[in-house]
Amino acid sequence: MIKVLNVSKRYGKFLANDDICLSVQPGEMAVLLGPNGAGKSTLIKSICGLLRFQGFITVGGFDNRSADAKRLLGYVPEIPVLYPMLTVREHLEFIAKAYRLDNWEPLAEELLQRFEMTDKAAKLGKELSKGMQQKVNVCCALLPQPKAVILDEPLLGLDPHGIREIKHMISGLKTSGCALLISTHMIESMEENWDITYIMKNGKVAAVCKRAQMPHNQSLEDIYFSITEGSEKS
Repeated sequence: MIKVLNVSKRYGKFLANDDICLSVQPGEMAVLLGPNGAGKSTLIKSICGLLRFQGFITVGGFDNRSADAKRLLGYVPEIPVLYPMLTVREHLEFIAKAYRLDNWEPLAEELLQRFEMTDKAAKLGKELSKGMQQKVNVCCALLPQPKAVILDEPLLGLDPHGIREIKHMISGLKTSGCALLISTHMIESMEENWDITYIMKNGKVAAVCKRAQMPHNQSLEDIYFSITEGSEKS
């Protein structure tokens, strides 16, 4: 569903992504792990068509910058970005009109209820806490019922209920056949459902771990720290 082939991205002389290849299949949960500055967010923004890059990226077989690809892809950024003068419900209405969705209201109400945002539906974006803004972002990403979802640090700033619902949502999306790509620092938060993990370091994929091939006496955390130990930068 998501295919990244030989992708590189430079900021001036700095090489943020260096010849990266990865793929995420329908019903598969792929995790991007890596220290700060490893290039995870740059790669995610490239996949979502927010940055120019060298190489090739497709979503559902379509060029990632095409309208066909964008219809298939949901994106939850690390830092929530809402329109300050739109209400929560108006954000969902905006997405529905942008994607030309029919009969979207029942799903919108279901999402608001699921994330305990029903009583916040009339609040403006600028009136919401970061955690609430993140919940709105998730609702907006899921409203078009995408076939692939990318989440960049989805659990940051959420309360325990929000974290639980995000985890349930991820599990449900995977079961339904959605392709999931999740960037996180919180290794333990994704231990239940991951299928493949790409560990990034210095702009490259330093290791690829497949759950089905993991030795019983070795954890994902062990592999991560063996590769990245000492590479964290302040």
